[in-house]
Amino acid sequence: MSVLLFGVSHRSAPVEVLERIAVSDHDRPKLVDELLGSQAITEAMLVSTCNRVEIYAVVDAFHPALEAVGKVMGEHSGMDVSDLTQHAYVRYSEAAVEHLFTVAAGLDSLVVGEQQILGQIRNAYLDADANRSTGRVLHVLGQQALRVGKRVHSETGIDRAGASVVSVALHRAQQLAPSGPFRSAVVVGAGAMGALATAQLAREGVTEMAVVNRTVANAEHLAGNVIANHGIEVRGVGFDDLPAVMADADVVVACTGSVGSVIGVGEVHSALAARARDADAPLVICDLGLPRNVDPAAGRLPGVHIVDIAGLRGLAEAEAATNDIRAARSVVAGELADYLTAQRQAEVTPTVAALRQRAADVVEAEILRLETKLPGLDDPQRDEVAKAVRRVVDKLLHAPTVRVKQLASTPNGDHYAEALRELFELKPGSTEAVSVADTELGETGAPEAGLGFSTEAGLGFWTDVTPEQGER
Repeated sequence: MSVLLFGVSHRSAPVEVLERIAVSDHDRPKLVDELLGSQAITEAMLVSTCNRVEIYAVVDAFHPALEAVGKVMGEHSGMDVSDLTQHAYVRYSEAAVEHLFTVAAGLDSLVVGEQQILGQIRNAYLDADANRSTGRVLHVLGQQALRVGKRVHSETGIDRAGASVVSVALHRAQQLAPSGPFRSAVVVGAGAMGALATAQLAREGVTEMAVVNRTVANAEHLAGNVIANHGIEVRGVGFDDLPAVMADADVVVACTGSVGSVIGVGEVHSALAARARDADAPLVICDLGLPRNVDPAAGRLPGVHIVDIAGLRGLAEAEAATNDIRAARSVVAGELADYLTAQRQAEVTPTVAALRQRAADVVEAEILRLETKLPGLDDPQRDEVAKAVRRVVDKLLHAPTVRVKQLASTPNGDHYAEALRELFELKPGSTEAVSVADTELGETGAPEAGLGFSTEAGLGFWTDVTPEQGER
């Protein structure tokens, strides 16, 4: 069993592709069930954020599993598999684990070091656990990934500036409206991102705010929390009131999980027409949704500026300090080494158990044979002979079994377990023996036929997307 990662992120694809492949919370269980319908996949977890969709699957064989994942995601996105794979990256075995730890640490995020991705990985793991799509492998992997993220944020200064996609977007929005700091704002969406946006706006000095949501009760609930925590004027309204509250806003932050635009050209035009303040004052809209929440055509209206995910890429304020990144990567490297050591040792345990069972069977057979040859032995004598034979066997097996566990933690350590199975004629079918490396894969975990290409499935996946192995 090995871990396969299939992903599409802001590093590998334009926003248009990310929109098509985005997975809502509602659709996630259905897609995971479809993945588990493949005989090649035994466990699956799907991480979906505004900047990435990543599938972590425990698989029996690389090519059949990759073909199954490509088929499911192609159908979901409505894209031909060949088109989709131009923007996808694949990691296998150790490389997949390293990538998840790197993502959890915030090193692969659009805003390096932001903490939201850790909560999103936690939600993906909890959803998979609740839907029983995780087993032993993803349980251990998911829990350790969360530990990696917590360690990075507590032991390094990677997030000392408190940067997030929201804060970076608002900073960019303020540059587009130099008339002064924002005093009034509208937040469209009352979910986790909406809560983050309201808190950030309050910290930056906004004194009037409206929260807009399809379910007015949810908007009012978030508004009440903001009032309680920040003591500013906030009200919750429905979408019917969107143009009216936009008309009085300096900035609008759209961050819903809706599929398709929730702010169209008509709403923005109506808001501009009803503006009570200086008609020349620009209306800045931060579109943080994926798929996009704002019709891009609205940005062509006079006096309207749209800041979206694509526009945040490469901004200096989205980068963390070099020393902090180096410290975070050190944590990731150490946790990866610990994980791989534990996994290799766990994999060799069934082979050691099979060896000891084989020895115990031999001992019992020889004791029975001794009893037939020496029927005159009394019970104390028979017990003493049995104990002596078992002690001899235990001492003979002690050194090799301890040593093979130690060697299992080294690269190619599975070869030692394989040697034990061969020397002592241990049959893998009789125990959960160590899985032998797939013969069609090289030491790196990528198919030897070519870097990251599945020739059997006819799929060509880009497997080297992250520069420096470094979201939302």
